[in-house]
Amino acid sequence: MRENVRWYICGPTVYDSSHMGHARAYLSLDILRRVFRDYFGYDVEFIMNITDVDDKIIKRARQSHLLKSYFNESQAPSVIKVCEDVVAALEHFHKKFSTLTRKRCLTYEKEFLADMARLNVLPVDVLTRVSEYVPEVITYVKKIINNGYAYAAEDGSVYFDTKAFEQNPKHFYAKLVPEAYGDDSEQLLKNMREGEGELSMSDERLKSKRNPTDFALWKSSKDGEPFWPSEWGNGRPGWHIECSVMSSAICGSKLDIHAGGFDLKFPHHDNEIAQVEAHYDDPHWVNYFLHCGTLRIQGMKMSKSLKNFITIRKALEDYTPRQLRLLFLMHNWADVLDYSTSTMERALQFEKITNEFFLLVKDYLRRHYKPDRSEGYQKYQARELKLMDEFGKLKSEVHGALCDSVDTRTVIEKFRELIGLGNAYIVEKEKDGLVPNCLLLRNIAAYITNLLKIFGAIPQSSQEIGFVSEDECNGEGATTSFNKEDIVMPYLDALAQFREKVRNIAKEHKVNGILEECDVLRDKTLTELGVRLEDRNGQTVVKLVDRATLLREQEQKDAEKKRKEKEKADKDQKNREKADKEAASKRIKPEELFKQGEHTGKFSKFDHRGVPTHLANGEEISKSQLKKLEKVFEAQKKKYQQ
Repeated sequence: MRENVRWYICGPTVYDSSHMGHARAYLSLDILRRVFRDYFGYDVEFIMNITDVDDKIIKRARQSHLLKSYFNESQAPSVIKVCEDVVAALEHFHKKFSTLTRKRCLTYEKEFLADMARLNVLPVDVLTRVSEYVPEVITYVKKIINNGYAYAAEDGSVYFDTKAFEQNPKHFYAKLVPEAYGDDSEQLLKNMREGEGELSMSDERLKSKRNPTDFALWKSSKDGEPFWPSEWGNGRPGWHIECSVMSSAICGSKLDIHAGGFDLKFPHHDNEIAQVEAHYDDPHWVNYFLHCGTLRIQGMKMSKSLKNFITIRKALEDYTPRQLRLLFLMHNWADVLDYSTSTMERALQFEKITNEFFLLVKDYLRRHYKPDRSEGYQKYQARELKLMDEFGKLKSEVHGALCDSVDTRTVIEKFRELIGLGNAYIVEKEKDGLVPNCLLLRNIAAYITNLLKIFGAIPQSSQEIGFVSEDECNGEGATTSFNKEDIVMPYLDALAQFREKVRNIAKEHKVNGILEECDVLRDKTLTELGVRLEDRNGQTVVKLVDRATLLREQEQKDAEKKRKEKEKADKDQKNREKADKEAASKRIKPEELFKQGEHTGKFSKFDHRGVPTHLANGEEISKSQLKKLEKVFEAQKKKYQQ
């Protein structure tokens, strides 16, 4: 029986489009979830929340709606008129803000879920929304108050009493970042205040706290803010209490894994721990916390002010979901990940060498291996035994890496090593005119494919070996109902064989026009269809590749060809200029050499041969300098006489 794992992750606050920082967390956690489930065999219950009650949402919805409404009514507002209209609008739309924020949340929730589907992130097992758990929040907060770890303020807010919690011998505050508690630095207090929300940081509210580190469990709502009725007055949940309540509602008092971004460690996750322990009055809640590493853009923090803010949708315009996932696999989930042109180039390069290996192995399997024919099963000679032994060692190292906190970076490096060994083996066999052991190659390629399926880089329902082309996916990581390769490859093999025969005849009879058309078929026509033909050791290798990939490769080839042509043209131009200069130099009379060109104006007197004797200022030329000038004169004299 599979062991059950209850896993809760902090979901997005849905007030704007999801960005690559979100992808860093949710794609990385998706990889971990898949490894736990499909490699280690755990029965994972995956729960994620959607934060749809938050100060950022209220503020953004208010700004968006008021500005839109205002400018529909007035084109040239005065400052006083704007202020008056905003006040009036707050009163007029008091009852509408809940609808406004809900509408905005639904828009960005749908966008987020669509982005996750495009990244091939598995759907969660349970999705919770804060707005649907407000009654549970109120009950939860009451229990914390009754246990002596929270208090109600005069304005109707409820705060967690960090001092009372810390004074209990079986509890201590800030378990994840213990150095944070007791730190009264401005930065700490700033972080705590930001956790309270942009609309809840007034001096009046801060004064109602017993301790600076206390945080809101329930926030009283002002005019124009969404609210729910409670015994403390109209208000809404604080940020931290939301996750504690929803995870407890689904998973109870104990949780196996809690995950989120590195920036959530403190104060969010530390406050979550305190809340749950205070509610159950139990010193232990979560067995393991997982915090994904941060994302940087070209080495810098992602920020709109730095103009390097990248949404997931923008990233998917530049790269495929598989390429982004490979980038993430090449970095351990807890490390800082730098999203840049250079790191993506490494991911693209790994994709290419892996895909080329898959395509080569599949070509050999089509031509030389049939599972129902005995000739497909070859004796293992020394080379095969060596490769099989190395394959076994690398598999063991991959398993060790996955057991070591799911070290995917090392796994990818082992894949590189294994592919290199496989390619070297193929080259050695081809040099000797022998067919490689197709079954051994199939086992290696299938092993890599299977792990990439587990990692989510290849759909589970796809073929045994290789990547799936983008046009075979339905946009959510699943494959279409047919395997394009199985259908078209017999026809492509027949076409390749026909082309090879035509080329051989054309070569024999030196019919260049036919040879050129064969090249057009290979380089243009089939490229447009996503087919690559390669001439390899006297045979044509057929590879079915993404059309976009082939077109990109062809563009790169064309660009490289143009670069070389330009380089040659520039070199030829320089040579011509040099030759022209040499020719012009030969036409200069020796006695006129120092009176023109680069020597003009440098000398004032000359001897009978035309060699300078005095500089322009009248100073006599030194003997050493005169000796050099005479050498130049003699060299020009020889040139002129040739």
